[in-house]
Amino acid sequence: MIMTHTYKITGMTCAGCQARVRDLLSKVHGVQAVDIDLNRAEARISMDHHISTEDLASALADHPKYQLFSEAPEKAAMHQFPVEEDAKAGLKIYKPIFLIFGYLLGLTLVTGFVAGTFFWQRWMAHFMAGFFLVFSFFKMLDLKGFAESYAMYDVVAKKWKEWGYLYAFMELALGIAFLTGFQPLFTNVFTFILMSVSITGVLQSVLNKRKIPCACLGAIFNLPMSTVTILEDMLMIVMSAIMLISMI
Repeated sequence: MIMTHTYKITGMTCAGCQARVRDLLSKVHGVQAVDIDLNRAEARISMDHHISTEDLASALADHPKYQLFSEAPEKAAMHQFPVEEDAKAGLKIYKPIFLIFGYLLGLTLVTGFVAGTFFWQRWMAHFMAGFFLVFSFFKMLDLKGFAESYAMYDVVAKKWKEWGYLYAFMELALGIAFLTGFQPLFTNVFTFILMSVSITGVLQSVLNKRKIPCACLGAIFNLPMSTVTILEDMLMIVMSAIMLISMI
């Protein structure tokens, strides 16, 4: 007798993840069919005999990014994203972002002082250049995965999916513009507007306590949406505002 059960699977961010998880689960003995709903992060699995949740989850063991649960979605998300107040867990989860900001801060400060007289406007422009170049790089590694993840919470990408693809290239262009000093007034105005639009969807997701992945580093790292994401966007908004005020 064929039986069908629905499971929650966290960690899927793109069509590639969907295909990989379907393939792994289909190899479990007794599984007859696997239907993956990427948007709902669910898997409907048909089997010819009862298969424990543990056995199904073990099929994904070589890919720890994916976690399978039989419980409610909100409980499953808690397994994937530890509570933010846990300092140690938070440090481990956001280690890539902390390292990136640490490297950018250190390198831009060193180059600023080595150049002779330290100009804070030049340092800030170089920091913003590094920020946009590095973050656009990670988005480019899996552009499709980023666009699909971004569409889960961004106010524009929800209505126009292509916005995610365009956004990655706009970050790249901003990085080059800040690095070369291209039209500072226009560059900072554009940055202020772009990041203000971007932070809107982030704020909505965090305030509504949605347990979804953050696409700030593309689909490469499985980072949760949190106040850290807000701080990233807010930093660029504040910096661009300071640069604009200094030009007045």
